Amino acid sequence: MNIKRKPSYTELLLIMIPVIAIVYAGFWGAYQFVSPAPPRNITISAGNIHGSYYAYAEKYKDQLALDGITLTVLESKGSRENINRLLNKEADAALVQGGTAYADEKLISLGSLYYEPVSIFYKKDLQLNRLNDFTGLRISIGVDGSGTHMLASQLFAINHVNSQNTQFLYLNPQDSLNKLKTGELDAVFFVSSINSPVIQALLHNKDFTLFNFDRADAYSQVLPFLSKVTLHQGIIDFKNNIPQKAITLLAPTANLVVHDDIHKSLSILLLQAIEANHGNNDLFSPPGFFPSDQLTAFPVSDVAERFLEVGPPFLIKYLPFWIATFIDRMIVLTLPLLLLIVPLFKILPPVYRWRIRSKVYRWYEQLQKVDDQTRVSQLSDEEYQYLTEELDRITDEVSKLHTPLSNADQLYNLLVHIDLIKKTIQSKQQNDK
Repeated sequence: MNIKRKPSYTELLLIMIPVIAIVYAGFWGAYQFVSPAPPRNITISAGNIHGSYYAYAEKYKDQLALDGITLTVLESKGSRENINRLLNKEADAALVQGGTAYADEKLISLGSLYYEPVSIFYKKDLQLNRLNDFTGLRISIGVDGSGTHMLASQLFAINHVNSQNTQFLYLNPQDSLNKLKTGELDAVFFVSSINSPVIQALLHNKDFTLFNFDRADAYSQVLPFLSKVTLHQGIIDFKNNIPQKAITLLAPTANLVVHDDIHKSLSILLLQAIEANHGNNDLFSPPGFFPSDQLTAFPVSDVAERFLEVGPPFLIKYLPFWIATFIDRMIVLTLPLLLLIVPLFKILPPVYRWRIRSKVYRWYEQLQKVDDQTRVSQLSDEEYQYLTEELDRITDEVSKLHTPLSNADQLYNLLVHIDLIKKTIQSKQQNDK
């Protein structure tokens, strides 16, 4: 008799097929919740090529390039065009001036970046103490559609200075500077970083004066997106004492705005870029104030809120970006699968043992039928022969079973019982004779 003490691969296969099907279904279901890999190319709508928005966007570009992301910087006329590009999916991110935004649930902010003071420069020989004193002058108020133009229009309108009583020109910063120097303009209105080359050039030019907002508190009350800031005496140039006295300014903030469906990992990279470029103090804010979730143009994204509170995620903080992103995506896939696979593999051995036992136990049913027939009071020689042959057949079939060692005792018990009934038949046949 050849009893095979090895696993039944057929039984294993019959068990594994449904298990594999369940795992595959779980994998497919979990994969529906895995975000795609972040794109390697994104676009930011900045501003005039000579302005601070464009300069900062170029810095973000260099920062993102370190992680293999190509950032394309688009020149624009200003905040309004930047917002429209975001809404039309022509850009993935945009720099936007506070106060120029309008409510739209599709756009979110990654934070405010820095104060952009309102800098109004005018000819030194003019006596201008309030904005209504600018009535009748030639003033550049920025390109139409820019944040500068929008804010200038608001502030002058409050003071009843308009295109009917004043000559407004709509020029970019560089053209405004040139025409002011040549005498074609009396004043220029800028909303830009104090570090802008145009602003720095005018601060160092003794022929022009920077307007002081004596009523800054009132303006910030009427226009809440404006903050009152101070350009302290000598802070631009201590040697030459520029400015020669403290000047009160109004300032909105620059914001980095994105579409609400931007990839989470790209948001984190952009946040790291703005933290690297705006995390240190400037002339108007203490260290660590920017980037901030305050003074934002749009609601702050959940990713930005967490980043600004606790910093970048653990994986991105300590691993290369693409490795961290891959692991982060796979966690979403792996955890549900583990919850499915672990119980499956716990019940797999008992199911396998049950399948092997059932192969042994089903022969007991046939063996019991033979045993019941032997208990008939009188059997013919042909019936005894049939029962003996049936037992031989059962013995032969049982010997072909693939049985692992862990189930060998059940198989041996079956064979013992077969032999026991065979002896009972032989004994009864002899007695009947």
